[in-house]
Amino acid sequence: MDKKYFDNLTVSSSPHLVTPLDTQKTMLMVLIAMVPAFVMSIVVFGVRPIILTAVCAVSAAFFEWAFNALLKRPQTVSDLSACVTGVILAMNLPSNFPYWMAIIGTFTAIVIVKGLFGGLGKNIANPAIVGRIVLLLSFTTQMTTWPVTNMDDTDATTGATALGILAEVSKGKMEIGELPTNYELFLGFCGGCLGEVSAIAILIGGLFLIWKKIISPIIPCAFIATVFVFALIYYSVKGGDFNAFQMAIFHVCAGGVMFGAFFCATDYVTSPIMDRGKLIFGIGCGLVTMIIRIWGSYPEGVSFAILFMNMLTPLIDNAVIKSYYGGGAKKNEK
Repeated sequence: MDKKYFDNLTVSSSPHLVTPLDTQKTMLMVLIAMVPAFVMSIVVFGVRPIILTAVCAVSAAFFEWAFNALLKRPQTVSDLSACVTGVILAMNLPSNFPYWMAIIGTFTAIVIVKGLFGGLGKNIANPAIVGRIVLLLSFTTQMTTWPVTNMDDTDATTGATALGILAEVSKGKMEIGELPTNYELFLGFCGGCLGEVSAIAILIGGLFLIWKKIISPIIPCAFIATVFVFALIYYSVKGGDFNAFQMAIFHVCAGGVMFGAFFCATDYVTSPIMDRGKLIFGIGCGLVTMIIRIWGSYPEGVSFAILFMNMLTPLIDNAVIKSYYGGGAKKNEK
């Protein structure tokens, strides 16, 4: 038979289904989804979040361009993935964070975590999360100095975040009445990172991504539900002055749970493929977050939880695929 007939039978590797939604459009949707949280950070902290976010996005894009040019790889800046990484990193920083330190964070995220592992789709951890953790461990003072809500001068005064106040309350150094209310946390009038000041703004962005089918609701729902249930059980057992139900809502709205659940834990590359794996991943993120919050030395544990579960993603995928499809039959030994 003529060789040309066999050439027509050549099948490339998956995926085979072609849709109008490509990487650039997907990343653009993620950027649009972060607009409500970004706008709320400007309302709360003034103009500085605009500059900080621009510095992170531009430096991330530059590092990706420079790295690809240096290694003579095809340029991928136009797919907007570097900009998304930069903006997510900015959302995980205080508004008064020094710009040069933020650039170190974007360098870590783009060059070390993403570029050295082969680029988009090959990184083993969420680049923005690793960048934030590196900044937290390297510049702890700057990463834990939080401007309070001040419309005129964001650098005028600083204060503790909601979780920082909770840690002091648990140690008996502050009164429970000094905690911000759940209403304040939900609307967004408390100090913290740019992406954690308003739970409702993050929720709007997250629901937009789910509506557009950019992300699956399994991971965020499992993550948030686990945090809620864990806190409800813990404070029910602990008793005292804490209202278990209110504290469960507090832990969901405070800190980076909402932002991490919708924008960081749902990263395509570093989260499980199958639905059952996504459920395990989300529950694991919630459990590790609450373990660190309650018994760890840091008041917040979202970034560490997501990074920890990123490392377990290949194992989760392997276990779930085997349980779903079944393992191969063992060969009979002679």
